[in-house]
Amino acid sequence: MHSFVLVVHIILAVLMIALILVQHGKGADAGASFGGGGAATVFGASGSGNFLTRLTAVLTALFFVTSLTLAVFAKKQTTEAYSLKTVQTTAPTQTTSPETSPNAPKTGQ
Repeated sequence: MHSFVLVVHIILAVLMIALILVQHGKGADAGASFGGGGAATVFGASGSGNFLTRLTAVLTALFFVTSLTLAVFAKKQTTEAYSLKTVQTTAPTQTTSPETSPNAPKTGQ
């Protein structure tokens, strides 16, 4: 699940970069008065601004959700790494006999 969210996050980032670079700025409207209104024929009378702005907003919201999801995964992974659950809780088995134990009294002394 972590890998899937990471892949979606990277794809969204690349798409957002491409969309933001394709959009024209506020000063680009002056060029349309000199015959540069080619975008209006593809996206309708309002031009590409409204469509690309909404698409960028949707991709930004999805990017935000994947960012939060990856942060939750990272927190969970860090918590598990530093928790006491990783410590072995089983008692060691006794492999030495009581006679050869270092704490047992020696026979013949």
